[in-house]
Parts: sequence; structure tokens; C-alpha cells
Amino acid sequence: MVEVELKLDEKGRGAFYAKEGNERLGEMQIAISGTDLTVFHTEVLEKAEGKGVATKMLETMITYARSHHLMVIPLCPYVNAQFKRHPENYQDVWKKKVSG
Repeated sequence: MVEVELKLDEKGRGAFYAKEGNERLGEMQIAISGTDLTVFHTEVLEKAEGKGVATKMLETMITYARSHHLMVIPLCPYVNAQFKRHPENYQDVWKKKVSG
């Protein structure tokens, strides 16, 4: 069973790590600043692709953002694509770009 854990440094940078046992299957790199959670990159090992690992990290990140009242800036292509495909699921945490 895949488990996801968050590790952050003192500056609010880190990642959600997907693991099965002692093996790391993927990571979602993030940074937290103020009320913003920026997602930079999501990566899953080739052997774990198509098994819901990225989705599990996304769900964990969204739950974390909601519980900590953070707005998500989806710079990561995967997260951005999921937000655009299912905006109704993420509208409460999606910080869309402000033009100006």
C-alpha cells in the first residue's frame, strides 16, 4: 500500500513523498510561503506509473492545503492539468494567476 508523507525544511520547502515499504515511488516538490503552496514538479518511478501514485500525492497535497488554509499555485504540469480537467474539485484551493 502506498503511503504519502510530507517533509519540509525550515524555509517551507520540501516534498510529498510516496513510498511503499521502504521504497520511494514518487515525489511532489513544493514550497510554502505565507498562505501559498506552490507545486513545482511531480515525478513517479517508471515502474509505478499508472498505479495511482501521482493521484495519491495530489489528494494528500490538496487535503494538506485545505486543512492549513493554503492556496495552491500549480506550476507543475501534472497538477495544473488535473486542476484544469476537474476545476470543480479544486476551485476552493486553486490560486489562479492574477494579471497585472
